[in-house]
Amino acid sequence: MAKQIDFNERQQIDSLLKQQVSMRNIAKELKRSPDSIASEVRRNSDSNGYHAISAQVRAQQRMKRTQSLRAKKNDEVWGYVINKLRCGWSPEQIAGRLKRERGKTVICHETIYQYIYANPQKQLAQYLVRDHKRRRKRGSQYQYRRGIPNRVSIHDRPEEINTRTTFGHWEIDTVEGKKNTGAATTVLERKTRYYLAQKVPVIDSELGIWAQKKLLTKLPLLARKSVTFDNGKENYNHTQLNQLGIKTYFCDPYSSWQKGSNENHNGILRRYIPKKTDFSTFTQLELNLITQEINDRPRKCLNYETSSEAFHRELQYIKKGKVSGLG
Repeated sequence: MAKQIDFNERQQIDSLLKQQVSMRNIAKELKRSPDSIASEVRRNSDSNGYHAISAQVRAQQRMKRTQSLRAKKNDEVWGYVINKLRCGWSPEQIAGRLKRERGKTVICHETIYQYIYANPQKQLAQYLVRDHKRRRKRGSQYQYRRGIPNRVSIHDRPEEINTRTTFGHWEIDTVEGKKNTGAATTVLERKTRYYLAQKVPVIDSELGIWAQKKLLTKLPLLARKSVTFDNGKENYNHTQLNQLGIKTYFCDPYSSWQKGSNENHNGILRRYIPKKTDFSTFTQLELNLITQEINDRPRKCLNYETSSEAFHRELQYIKKGKVSGLG
């Protein structure tokens, strides 16, 4: 578990914000996720903005309140919780009743859920209405519920993209590593099946768009006309690609087959990097070597030309201002 942001880091954040450094670059400087920096600034700013000293005071006050609440979670409270669970009460009912009886919050229902799943030997999950093997991650469905802004359906995608007759249309996906060890953003050009991947430390919207830009913006405009996504949270900021002249389309929910070429190549990548692999154990250079080996294989759909050959020939057509002859 990452340690909490300390006063020295708050001083650095304060200084960098005054220099108008972006959240992402501050996160990079402090070796933290952009979400952590954004949360720190949001929670500990006041009407005058973010200042290290006042931010430290706010954080310490919050920690003191939290510790005060934890002190109340003694054996007597947990005894009450366990007894009511066995009576068929839900965690929400238990937390609400305790607050009513004592006139203040004693414990929240989320803490009860965490306690249940952190102590499987107590077999308390059997008393829940829905007994899962493990606690579902909080907020895991939030991105889907709030929706992706300006989302264009794959059904509105031009036929020339569907038939793979024109170059520069990409599919994007994410390959996850072992829990909390990172992931890889993968992109595939639909006509040539050219495949690239960028390692990211976590799956989130800020790092998602960073990786997408890193992979695509080094290409000429005519080589990056559109991308097709699934509905993952890492694709929330897709409109930043629109601002670069790249059109964006989204698959139907739970329809990964609609970008099947990328899915297929992710399966090939898994031969090198199996599921539950610790992504911190390999480098971006190693990932590049893997995708290069994949791209250097002859493809039946390309009349046994390699994806690398087909892709770079298309780039030469663009450079010379010609129209591709590959069907």
